[in-house]
Amino acid sequence: FSLKQITIPSSMTSIESNTFHSCRSLEQINIPPSVTSIGNSAFYGCMSLKQISIPSSLTSINDATFMACTSIEKIEIPQSVTKIGDNAFGDCLALQEISIPSSVTSIGKNAFRSCESLKEISIPSSVTKIGEDAFDYCISLTKITIPSAVYNRNLSIPSTAKIEKY
Repeated sequence: FSLKQITIPSSMTSIESNTFHSCRSLEQINIPPSVTSIGNSAFYGCMSLKQISIPSSLTSINDATFMACTSIEKIEIPQSVTKIGDNAFGDCLALQEISIPSSVTSIGKNAFRSCESLKEISIPSSVTKIGEDAFDYCISLTKITIPSAVYNRNLSIPSTAKIEKY
């Protein structure tokens, strides 16, 4: 069917795993501050999703939550988030801009894998762990700013990217 927009009611506190999995025509979702958790793969494969507002009540972006949301161009992660899970934004082909707040301490494996339009990313010093292949196939990545303590060759940063360690 052709569900294009959803507003989650303020009475809801969670979005379960796979809730909107493969809702290919979904373009926009409004999530109220009452939502404190979003399950794994909740929006996996929502290929038309262009806009999402992540509420400041969320503390974790779980595994594959936004994986294969191929139309999202920009994501702002709120200060409340401490963890970005495995494949959280994997295959977000149109993603050009993402802001990672200083509250984030952990980024999972393949978290940004195949974000082919991502040009720059800055990892805050609060991040103490980054999983393998986090930036694999980010073919447009030209600059990454990353704490020296977490930099390693297993991140699969493209050779064309300028790596600024601090």
